[in-house]
Amino acid sequence: MKPFLNPAYCKGCGRCVVACPKGALGFAQEVNVAGYIPVSIDHDKCVGCGVCSMSCPEPYALSVLEIEEDVEDELSEAQEIAPVKLSMPETEPLMIKGTYAAAMGALLAGCRHFFGYPITPSTEGAELMAKVLPHIGGVFHQAVSEVATINHMYGCGGAGQPCMTFTSSPGFSLMLEGISYMIGARVPGVIVNVMRGGPGLGNIGPEQGDIKLACRGLGHGNTHSIVLAPADPQEMMDLTMLAFELTFKYRLLSIVLGDGYLGQVSSQVKLPEYMIQPGVPSWATTGDREHRKNLITSIQLSEADLEKFNIELNGVYTQINEREQRADLYQTEDCDILFVAANTPARMTKGAIKKLRSKGIKAGLFRPITLWPFPIDSLKSLVSKVKYIVVVEASAGQLEDEMRLALSYANIEKWPPIYHVQHFGGVLPQSEEIEKFVLDREQAK
Repeated sequence: MKPFLNPAYCKGCGRCVVACPKGALGFAQEVNVAGYIPVSIDHDKCVGCGVCSMSCPEPYALSVLEIEEDVEDELSEAQEIAPVKLSMPETEPLMIKGTYAAAMGALLAGCRHFFGYPITPSTEGAELMAKVLPHIGGVFHQAVSEVATINHMYGCGGAGQPCMTFTSSPGFSLMLEGISYMIGARVPGVIVNVMRGGPGLGNIGPEQGDIKLACRGLGHGNTHSIVLAPADPQEMMDLTMLAFELTFKYRLLSIVLGDGYLGQVSSQVKLPEYMIQPGVPSWATTGDREHRKNLITSIQLSEADLEKFNIELNGVYTQINEREQRADLYQTEDCDILFVAANTPARMTKGAIKKLRSKGIKAGLFRPITLWPFPIDSLKSLVSKVKYIVVVEASAGQLEDEMRLALSYANIEKWPPIYHVQHFGGVLPQSEEIEKFVLDREQAK
């Protein structure tokens, strides 16, 4: 079979000209659309030996079958292949740590591609993925850095494949440019960030210092991501599974924010009744004929086009804000004092509430599960009936800032006094001091 040349792919390197034993190849007289002078083939001299094809560095420049020039006009629109829920047998609960639970949640959600760079206290999640993925047809790739990690996810997510990474605070900071690109290109992916003490390199103790970064600082431009805040290993699994569902539902990154203690603590985790067999989105760049027309990019060189894209993106953010607010309310039906806390500090706060209730003080807990969007719809009804609010967190007011901003945007003009119990640098608030804070205030009246 004799070769055919596709001039659009020919770079004019001349290797085939030199390699041809019959002199059947030479340079053409015209420059092609790519700016090169391609070769030409004299099929009368060609004997079909194939040496030219073997010498060509471009995979589509020389072919034994003639390439159809107008193939794109014949392509039909790609069809969506929906994910499928597969039933799982009932099992006994597992005693596992939070990072393992998140990794298992990813596997059950259909994730078979992991990219990451080890960083304490999240590394055990990556280690589990490294052990499991090769045995189930998956891919574990240890990237050279967090910058490389997020760009690997860009490519994998752009192909419509569920993918994820584990990281911790300094590593999360390094990913921000790539995160902005992924949001700008509407590429899905899941980041499990096990927060540690900062700023700077800090230490490996538990903190909540990345809330502002995750909710308000995901790189340059108009960037938001769904941010989920688990409070125990069971939620590390459940919310990681939810993160994969939401990232494909809205074509936006999902971030699971845990703290360093939550990543390492072990407790009982019950597996769900189902696992997910991923589908293939119609927009994916899978590399096959059906999806050939698709394009993944965050480049909009026209100011008008970029503004139009941002308006559409704002519409997606509005949908998420209306549909995906999640919160857990604990003993709030009759509470006079409302605590607001997330992650491990929420568990400390529950212990304090039990002690306060035993002493006749009606305290309750509002626990945001989505930090963005902040679940203001569930908080509004509580604000008007409590004496004051106490925000308990392992950061310098980052959770409190999200709550205050949400109250302001909800046009709530009057709210009760807001106080806080805060710790930093890897130190967590303790139940005793949370209880004491309220007792001291009540006694001072």
